[in-house]
Amino acid sequence: MMAADQRLSQATAIIEEAADRALHFFAAHQTVTTHAKGVQDFVSEADTTVENFIRKRLAEAFPGEAIVGEEFGGQSDGAYWIIDPIDGTSNFLRGSPLWGISLGFVRDGRPELGVVAMPVMGEIYAAADGTGLLMNGKPLARTSPLEDVRVMSLGDNPAEDFDDAARFQVGLRRAGWVVEAFHSTSVSLVFAARGIFDGHLQKVTTMWDIAGGAVLAHEAGLEVRIGEDSESHIPWIAAGTPALLTATEPLWPEIRTDHSND
Repeated sequence: MMAADQRLSQATAIIEEAADRALHFFAAHQTVTTHAKGVQDFVSEADTTVENFIRKRLAEAFPGEAIVGEEFGGQSDGAYWIIDPIDGTSNFLRGSPLWGISLGFVRDGRPELGVVAMPVMGEIYAAADGTGLLMNGKPLARTSPLEDVRVMSLGDNPAEDFDDAARFQVGLRRAGWVVEAFHSTSVSLVFAARGIFDGHLQKVTTMWDIAGGAVLAHEAGLEVRIGEDSESHIPWIAAGTPALLTATEPLWPEIRTDHSND
């Protein structure tokens, strides 16, 4: 297997190409063919085309390695690549720039390489174990100016308990945080990695949503905890500064179990 930095470089180049293709769809987002998968859960022609493109390029660059995608599935055992072709499809379809393309490599349940593109911004973030955070191929140090301004993001999902979600948000606000909600997990994790947010919390998520961004957040210096609900086995993520996670633990006791990436 090629070295981690070579794998990261190859993966980044693939996502750079995919971002160009996605932007063509975004330019015509009002006419893109779309259908609903569930309540407020959409799939577009952009999602399927971009995922197929990434799958093809991954198969060429990393022959024989398993590939999983949001739209076309795959075997998520052992080690595998995992794709979210358009993370934030609802934002994409409404013309918001807050959508991304996420690619991760997961081994034994732990993301170890991640690339997230924010195509409208012209930014590609990448990281693997030990590389630090990269933006457009250059090292990017996490900065958090005005730390007294507490801002974090909260993920949402149609499958979550809405009453519990409302209580959780109120608890975070009472603890002194401004709570943002982008409806794009990978973009939220990019903002956490950069220092725009103190972190991102999401009780109901998927591995394709979190794999790419989790590595970025970890390599930027945040603590990243990933676990599963004990009954549903649905993944969750808590990535943030010590202050945010300390404030969150009384509101969300499950994250106290050590699921960190360290």
